[in-house]
Amino acid sequence: MRRLKKNYYLALFCCTVGILGIVRMANGESPATVKQPLPQPAHRHPIYSVPSFSGTFPDLQETHAESARQWGVKPVRNRIEAEKRKSELVFIGSNPFYKMDPGMNSSIPYLVPRAASALETIARNYLDSLHVKGIPLHKILVSSVLRTEEDVERLRRTNINASPESCHRYGTTFDIPYNRYHTVEPPHENRRAVQNDTLKWILAEVLRDVRENGLCHIKYEVKQGCFHITAR
Repeated sequence: MRRLKKNYYLALFCCTVGILGIVRMANGESPATVKQPLPQPAHRHPIYSVPSFSGTFPDLQETHAESARQWGVKPVRNRIEAEKRKSELVFIGSNPFYKMDPGMNSSIPYLVPRAASALETIARNYLDSLHVKGIPLHKILVSSVLRTEEDVERLRRTNINASPESCHRYGTTFDIPYNRYHTVEPPHENRRAVQNDTLKWILAEVLRDVRENGLCHIKYEVKQGCFHITAR
């Protein structure tokens, strides 16, 4: 039994190192700094997805808001005030595990530590899941994070569905689009195309697991085309 556990953790370690290596190469790091090739899984895991997106991720605004008020910061009035509140927040930027949406202009890249940790866990688990299923690696995109009161007011002028009581004001909430991803392409390697639906199915599996483990609340947003996630 001890030998089996040892072999399991060794395989898991090699898989994680391999994924980090290939993502770092895609980010422009020198191949000399990436010594561990990405190991191929002995058996590819099947893709099951979830029975229903809306049914699996039903958490309503009131549920998100309760956790946001419990774990978040006091809503920030504007971006000038946000500059003074950085000690309460964690900077969120593109990294080996996820990519910030280049079109994000209605929020600023900060979250409370609890939410930043949840985001990284989701992103890491997603890359691991893609690998064991034999799917070319793709990073999730993050399309919305902390919004100031002024951001919410401005957004509501053009989006009637935007809530004045947005949980994004607390720094506990982030959005992950389910129809857009960032392809990880190592140098000199031809990657087969993957449909966004396939990537969405696998992301849904990952999100279902973290939600069931109590990490976060999740709402499947049809009109916004994203998973709306609040740390618990």
